[in-house]
Amino acid sequence: MQLARVIGDVVMTRKDENLVGIKLLVVQPLTPEREPAGRPLVAVDAVGAGVGEEVFFVRGKEASFPFYPAEPPVDAGIVGIVDQWTVERS
Repeated sequence: MQLARVIGDVVMTRKDENLVGIKLLVVQPLTPEREPAGRPLVAVDAVGAGVGEEVFFVRGKEASFPFYPAEPPVDAGIVGIVDQWTVERS
């Protein structure tokens, strides 16, 4: 799992039938210090996240698991909304 911030949403007029009813969001992966890490990507939303929220997401086939038995063609999925996190440094 990786941490990210939702920075936008995606609106489509046509999409795969297995994606109907599934919200797509643009997420920016983050470091533990909340700095951007890498390029933004599109992820399916399984938890009702919104723009500005910090979330955790998975990549790969696991991204489609929350939508079982449907198998949407996705490779990134938001699976949780973060309430808070802290990092302890030695």
